[in-house]
Amino acid sequence: MSSPEDPEPESPSERLAKYGAEHLSIYELLILLISPGCNRRKAAEIAAGLLETFDANLVDVFTATIHQLTQVEGIGFVKACKIKAAFELMKRINSYCKEMHPVIASAKDVVKLVAAHMKYLKQEEFRVLLLDGKNRLIRHQRISLGSLDTALVHPRDVFRPAIAEGATSIILVHNHPSGDPTPSKQDLLLTRELYMCGEVVDIEVLDHVIIGFSNHVSLRDLGKM
Repeated sequence: MSSPEDPEPESPSERLAKYGAEHLSIYELLILLISPGCNRRKAAEIAAGLLETFDANLVDVFTATIHQLTQVEGIGFVKACKIKAAFELMKRINSYCKEMHPVIASAKDVVKLVAAHMKYLKQEEFRVLLLDGKNRLIRHQRISLGSLDTALVHPRDVFRPAIAEGATSIILVHNHPSGDPTPSKQDLLLTRELYMCGEVVDIEVLDHVIIGFSNHVSLRDLGKM
């Protein structure tokens, strides 16, 4: 039992300054994220409520909508936005390689580049990686957000940026929100259509990579290209 003479325990900010952020628990990090605008005890209560609401699952916390976050007692619109902003910063740090134009030599290189961002998405996102003659990344661009069909992914939208950037080849990539990267019939049909369009405009479609939560599938590796 503590006595009035016992020293006040170190706050999360003091522990971070002394030991580094990596030594703080998830609970303490959430307290720091939430604490501006409320006292330490209140921030601790809100952080505990946040973890309880989402069963201590950080992915669920950070991918929750603004509305879902504000259902937690003590989380208002501004705090919910801060949580979303923190996750977006994390995704961007993890997603983009320090090298501006990395060589994309395999499906694993594609996964390294985009999976940190795409595997958490709640909707299907279709992206195209634009490559130069040495398979170096020029840039990657989102083409559509939603279910993959010809209404959302049109060949002209896929190849327009490739032509504009002078790309010699492209790699298609999209995610499966279910977490299972097994290609659907629609995935295979779309891949075939875009592959043939690439032959017409002389831009090779090297691969179509499907991102799951913990793994991926390369249609090139499956012999479907």
